[in-house]
Amino acid sequence: MSTSINYPDIFCQRLKAARLAKGLSQKKLGILAGIDEFVASTRINRYEKGVHQANIDIAQQLASALDVPLAYFYIVDDELAELALGWANLSAQGKAQILTLVKNKTS
Repeated sequence: MSTSINYPDIFCQRLKAARLAKGLSQKKLGILAGIDEFVASTRINRYEKGVHQANIDIAQQLASALDVPLAYFYIVDDELAELALGWANLSAQGKAQILTLVKNKTS
């Protein structure tokens, strides 16, 4: 019996976690993402609860506002999601070292 992955739930969880990690209210995040201030809180709440799904353009705006890669919202594996968050903060040398390590382990 295989377990299906609920990608919308992953998006909801990651969006909320990223927002809380930045210390932002739902309204503040919505405004930073370019959502009208009068509906910002409600829209973010509905995205986090899974009532509505953000299209890819909105998801990118949210990722930019939270300073996380878009992929972070959709990565199933928690450890890989953490790596995606850290990747953006690495120097070019750090990225090269990790890529070398990964390539050497897979070949």
